Amino acid sequence: MPEPEQDMKPWEDPIVAEVRSAREALLAASAYDLEELCRRLRQEQQAGGRTVVTLPPRLPEGKEASA
Repeated sequence: MPEPEQDMKPWEDPIVAEVRSAREALLAASAYDLEELCRRLRQEQQAGGRTVVTLPPRLPEGKEASA
């Protein structure tokens, strides 16, 4: 049985690598503080000028609201 090659690297998805890099940059800019990251993202969201839509929670199908 042939031995596996020692220098073979696993395939790396470039999209996954880009997402991970962006995540790392966002976290580093917030000093790895999740509360600070959320504050910064909300600030950017407000500065974007778009209307933020918050929908009410939906019940699973077949369930009725109890009064």
